[in-house]
Amino acid sequence: MSSHTKTKRKDRLARMSSMSLKNWQPANGPDAGNLKQDAVVDMGWGRIIFGHTFQRPRALFDNICSEGAGKRDMIFYLRDPHVLLSMGPDKLFLDPSHTYRLWSHDYRPARQRWPAFTVRRISSVADADAINRIYRCRKMVTADPAFYLDRNTSRLRTYLVAEALSSGRIIGTVTGLDHLEAFNDPESGASLWGLAVDPQATAPGVGEALVRHLTEHYLARGRSYIDLSVMHDNRDAIALYEKLGFQRVPVFCIKRKNPINEPYFTASAPEAKLNPYARIITDEARRRGIGVAVIDERTQLFRLNHGGRSVTCRESLSELTSAVAMSCCDDKRLTHRILKTAGLNVPRQYTADPQQPDTNAKILEALGRVVVKPVRGEQGNGISVDVRSSAALEKAVNQAARFCEDVIIESLVEGQDLRLIVIDYRLVAAAVRRPPAIVGTGRHTIGELIETYNRRRASATGGESRVPLDAETTRCIRQAGYDFNDVIDKDQTVQVRKTANLHTGGTIEDVTDQIHPDLKRAGEKAAEAIGIPVTGLDLMVPDLKRPDYVIIEANERPGLANHEPQPTAERFVDLLFPQTAVSA
Repeated sequence: MSSHTKTKRKDRLARMSSMSLKNWQPANGPDAGNLKQDAVVDMGWGRIIFGHTFQRPRALFDNICSEGAGKRDMIFYLRDPHVLLSMGPDKLFLDPSHTYRLWSHDYRPARQRWPAFTVRRISSVADADAINRIYRCRKMVTADPAFYLDRNTSRLRTYLVAEALSSGRIIGTVTGLDHLEAFNDPESGASLWGLAVDPQATAPGVGEALVRHLTEHYLARGRSYIDLSVMHDNRDAIALYEKLGFQRVPVFCIKRKNPINEPYFTASAPEAKLNPYARIITDEARRRGIGVAVIDERTQLFRLNHGGRSVTCRESLSELTSAVAMSCCDDKRLTHRILKTAGLNVPRQYTADPQQPDTNAKILEALGRVVVKPVRGEQGNGISVDVRSSAALEKAVNQAARFCEDVIIESLVEGQDLRLIVIDYRLVAAAVRRPPAIVGTGRHTIGELIETYNRRRASATGGESRVPLDAETTRCIRQAGYDFNDVIDKDQTVQVRKTANLHTGGTIEDVTDQIHPDLKRAGEKAAEAIGIPVTGLDLMVPDLKRPDYVIIEANERPGLANHEPQPTAERFVDLLFPQTAVSA
């Protein structure tokens, strides 16, 4: 974009931000007399109440106060928010969101296409369930699947989904609302709601594609503008909207003070600098009235207090985990022996000697392909997977020795990487973890693609997931026949790490309801054998629906985030403070 164009756009944005409501608000068009009065549209997750269609503030106030349990209603296009707030400051709050508008004459079609996925209307209960899954992952309110599929309101509401072509998995969704159908809008507009992308989606451009498809759908209908509401601090979304030509307009939104909206009208939590793995626990504790005191931000150490009981935690590691159980998980050799003694399946394991490369080479020769890892360590540090040559083995052993002087060599077990979360000796969540992979554009180098991948993963995980540009990533890329500066063909996929650890860029997909019962029993039996009340067990399985497995690791401090929709934090707090539990 030229500097002249940027200047013109800034000037236009400045004019838009200084506009009064009467200059643009739908209720003031030439045909305002035909406006539907007291217009309310049910969106499934809550109602959109069009404030400018209400003549009496009291009727508007009574309407928002009739919000259903577990719903998130909102008043949009409100002329006098100060008047409504004065009627119930204990019940209502001004939502900290911005409103953006895209006029039809400002829209420019995309020059690119997205070959990794397709965008289409929803067509089945499975699609509706997928929308709810993504909403839960994004901490959004869900709706009855049947509501999405109501054919009688298809012109009023439009539901689009993005479907990955390789897997058929739904990786994004957006909803459109036709204002002509909703309140006979004299300016013939529409609005965009519920844009959400699966946080584990790796394909680029999902959000942009959904917004563009919905915009073009309404432009084809002859709509003159598209409006949307976005949280003021959602920088990534705002950057996308402004890139597409959306401009700020002075519109306010009011919502009810309810448990769903609590973060937006209460003071910031004292544990604001905790990472996602600690915060998911402290947020659940605060919802139950349990006191939270951060002891040390650097180590993510905090204390929970309730009814005279105090428990100190470091993320999901608490005082309830004994030193003995922790040491059993900390030493991978000891974990291996305990699980093997308990009759559980484990890989063949040998101790490596950094000073004896010939001895290590003989182990490799016997096993064929191996995994090298430090005896102690976490977050995938120092682990090399699928080592095949003596030279690569020597490098892998030296790399692992940087993190722990004791190194082990294990037989490589192929299959899906399955993480089981076991709390209080019961399985709570199961998820398949996948190594990070990039998709070629035909224009960008592997290094540039990894940078783009890292930005998406960091945004989806609060900065916790990134592919490190280290020796292991270099080894994996070279094993695939490439270098960081190589440009790979369009749509070609390259796996840049062998491990599926979230901290090193891996993705995760909930499969709790899909695994074979024997896998569940294996996880619970392993936790009992170690004597640990909270653990994350890593299994390699050829098929989720078969009983075959090999347990490769046990973690004493598993990350409870990213397992939506499973109630990992809820069950953890149940364990610590059973008197506050509300469900089994």
